Amino acid sequence: MQEMQLAYGSTTINLAFAEDRFEVLTAKVSPRPPLTDLEIGQAFDTPIESAPLEELLSPGDTVLIVVSDATRATASAQLVNLLVRRVIQQGISPTDITIIFATGIHRPTTAAEKQELLTPFIAQRIRVTDHDAFDKNQLVLLGKTERGTPVEVNRRLTDSTHVILTGGIGFHYFAGFTGGRKSICPGLASARTIEATHLLALDFERGGRRAGVGAGLLDGNAVHEECERVAALIAPAFSLNAIVEERGRATEVYAGHWRAAHRQACDQYLQAHSTSLAERRDFVIASCGGYPYDLNLIQAHKTLEMAARACKDGGTIVLLAECRDGLGRPDFLKWFAAESAAALEGRLRESYEVNGQTAWSLLIKAERFHLVLVSQLSDEDVRRMRMTPLRSLAEALSQLDPRARGFILPRGAALLPILSN
Repeated sequence: MQEMQLAYGSTTINLAFAEDRFEVLTAKVSPRPPLTDLEIGQAFDTPIESAPLEELLSPGDTVLIVVSDATRATASAQLVNLLVRRVIQQGISPTDITIIFATGIHRPTTAAEKQELLTPFIAQRIRVTDHDAFDKNQLVLLGKTERGTPVEVNRRLTDSTHVILTGGIGFHYFAGFTGGRKSICPGLASARTIEATHLLALDFERGGRRAGVGAGLLDGNAVHEECERVAALIAPAFSLNAIVEERGRATEVYAGHWRAAHRQACDQYLQAHSTSLAERRDFVIASCGGYPYDLNLIQAHKTLEMAARACKDGGTIVLLAECRDGLGRPDFLKWFAAESAAALEGRLRESYEVNGQTAWSLLIKAERFHLVLVSQLSDEDVRRMRMTPLRSLAEALSQLDPRARGFILPRGAALLPILSN
C-alpha cells in the first residue's frame, strides 16, 4: 500500500491506496524550487518582446497595478512587493501608484485577504481598491469590439498613464488559460461585458460548447480572442505572469508584453501540465489542491472539469473541495431548478448569466458520472446540484467497487488529461 496526502482547504486528507488499482496523475516535470527575489529580478531585466520597465516609466506617471483576487494563487505577495519597489525607483511617488483587485463578478477582497495577497507592508502604504462590475460609477464605455461586444471597464484603466498586469497561469475550462488578458476581461470589466464574452463559449445553433473553446486552447478560442480584443483597447504597459507550485510560490515568471509574455507562459504550462492517458478509468479521486482552489464550489468545478476527462461515462468522480466560502454566488442554486442540462441550456439561450454556464457544465457532468462531493456544503445544497454529499474520503472509498481501477488527481485543476487516441 502507498500513502499520500491530498490537500483539502488548509489541511490534508490521508489516502492509502494499492498501486495496482490507482494511478497518480501528476505534471510531466517536477516543479522547480521557488524563485528568489534575485531570480525574479532577472525576469524583470529580460522582458519578453518589451522594453525593460525602467524605460517605460518616468517621474510623474500614474501607475495602476492589477492583481488577482483570493480565488487565485499567483505569488502576488512576492511579485507585487518587488514590482512596487521598481516603480518607486523610477521616481514615481507611492501616492501615484494604485493597486486594484481584478474581482470580475466575484465578491470583494476582504481586509485579511488584502494583507495576505499583498503583504501588510504594501497593503498599508499603497492605495488599494476593489473592482465592482456592477457599479456604474466605476465604469467607462470604450465602444465595441469588431465582434460587437460592448467594452465597459473600470475607469482607473483609462485614468492611469501605465497599467501593469500581474497574474498566475493555469487552465481555464473555457477561456483556455488564466492570466494575461483575463486581468482586464473579465477581471476589470463590467458585468455586461463579462456576460457578452463568456456567452461565446456556447454554441446555441448546434448546442453545447462552441468548437475551439476549452481548457488549454487559445487558437480559435472565441472567448480568449474576444477577451484579448478588450484588453488591446487598454494596451497594458507591462505584465508579470507567474507559474506557481502547490504552496502558491512562484517557480517561473514571464515578464514583458501583455500578450507575448502570456502566450509564452501558456505554451510552457501546457507542455509541463498535461498528461496522456491510454484509457479512461472507472473512477477518479480529485483534490482541487486545497485553498484557494477549493475556496468555493464555482472554483472547485475547474477540478471537476479535469477529472471528467479521465473518467469513463457512468463512472464515479470523488471531488475533495472544502468550499469554506460556500457556493461562490448566493444565487448559484437557482439554475438547478432546471430538469436537465438540455433544459438549462435552453434557459441560458433566453437569459444568459455567467454562473448559469458553470451550473450547466456541472449538470452535464452530473448526468454523465456519479459525482461524490466531500465538502463543508450542506447535504441539501449538494443534492440539489445532483451530487452525492459525503463527509469523508474514507466513506467515499468504501462505496467504490473494490475491483475497479481509478486515477488520483492531487492538484486537479493544474493537470490536463488528454486521451492519447
